[in-house]
Amino acid sequence: MDIAIFILIILFASILQTSTGFGFSIMATPFLLLLFNPVEAIQINLILSIVISFAMIRTIHKDIDHQLLKRLSLGSIIGLPIGILILLFVNVDTLKIGIGLLILVLTLLLIIRFRVNRTPEKDITAGSISGALTSSIGMPGPPLLLYLSGTETHKARLRSTTLAFYLLIYTVSLVLQIATIGTSIGTWTLSLYGLPLVFAGLWAGQKLYHKINQQQFRLITYIILILTGLYLLLESA
Repeated sequence: MDIAIFILIILFASILQTSTGFGFSIMATPFLLLLFNPVEAIQINLILSIVISFAMIRTIHKDIDHQLLKRLSLGSIIGLPIGILILLFVNVDTLKIGIGLLILVLTLLLIIRFRVNRTPEKDITAGSISGALTSSIGMPGPPLLLYLSGTETHKARLRSTTLAFYLLIYTVSLVLQIATIGTSIGTWTLSLYGLPLVFAGLWAGQKLYHKINQQQFRLITYIILILTGLYLLLESA
């Protein structure tokens, strides 16, 4: 049963990541936490996310907003060490409850058409929060998705820029975790088993991407965020 669940988690999350530019960590991390200890689950997510981002970056680089990418990366330098401290000292259930509530509140603001005006300072802040969430629970997606959706960033630019950012931040976060917390052979073995599922998801997700318009893209965003927020709350209760 655990093997079947692992297969479904990695395959579905890979399809979602490839078709929308986000979603692997949002979908995979909460469910991986049901199967493995927190550090193992988070590192599996980081390793496979690096593979996805690296595999896609060559085909989508033309749509990257390089100024936004630089600001997000600058912000992540601030957030990554904070996330390591959170992982070391904050109770995981408490952290998930806080993130679940934050996701639901911010998603509600998006649904009622709350909008954000992009500024360099806000770009850096979004990067900082994303960095902290990456190194603490392996989930950089929610703050970026909420921020960029609130600024009505086009789906191609959102997808490309976030994937480029993920490639950087996942790699740095994984190195930081290994250096401070350590890793295990089991983590890398499970990640190796997940690679064929990731590549299957890459193929299917790329096909799906071309069939999703901007309105459908926004609807999928809302559904994913609401389900993730509810799941984090219920799983931690």
